Amino acid sequence: MRKTRRPASATLTNNNIGDIGAPVEVRRHPGARRLTLRVSRTRRMVIVTLPVQCDLNEADSFITRNIDWVRARLDSLPDPVPFTDGVFIPLRGEAHRVVFTGPSRRGPVERHVTESYPELRVAGREEHAPRRLRDWLMKEAHRSLDERVRFHAKRLGVTAKRIAVRDQTSRWGSCSTTGVLSFSWRLVMAPPDILDYVAAHEVAHLREMNHGPRFWELVAKTMPGLEEAKRWLQIYGMDLHRYGAAADEA
Repeated sequence: MRKTRRPASATLTNNNIGDIGAPVEVRRHPGARRLTLRVSRTRRMVIVTLPVQCDLNEADSFITRNIDWVRARLDSLPDPVPFTDGVFIPLRGEAHRVVFTGPSRRGPVERHVTESYPELRVAGREEHAPRRLRDWLMKEAHRSLDERVRFHAKRLGVTAKRIAVRDQTSRWGSCSTTGVLSFSWRLVMAPPDILDYVAAHEVAHLREMNHGPRFWELVAKTMPGLEEAKRWLQIYGMDLHRYGAAADEA
């Protein structure tokens, strides 16, 4: 008799596990010997990993038994900041006020310097404004990253095939074996030196696809302030993931 193949992952509704205010993802892993539970700070969700032979109902029961721990971890997360009119978000390390200028205006997102705070003015219908702002931030990130990748590549004598900017949650950047460098668009919200460090880090991987001594020598050669940037990411990096959350997550 053929065995039914169990799905590798699934998303549970919160109806059966109490109102925890976050999505739940269940993953089956062939190397897992027991159920494990964690709360993702970047994705703002609960993740359960279980052995392949376990039923999804066991994940449900496991969360229920640890519901107080889950709620405590979720409560410790910083509040999400959706892109709404009047909200403050960082851009290249500086606080900017988001201003939705309405459908009577057209054109790209514009940065204006005022007496109080710089503003990011987003034209168009309000329901489309968050997406337009996000798209603009991604383009700004791509522009800055392209510039710094070219700079560090020239210094290290390498060439990147191309760069891609995405909403990565598990890492700030990555380098493929084909020479494609991928980055999180959220780096454009960090101070410029932080974006510069991540660009240098991934460019160095074009020479050394590891984190050995030779790799770090390359990074230090093209980015002397790497230790300060690494510390900033460790302390403040996760906070960048709360910006741009969907309005219904706030």
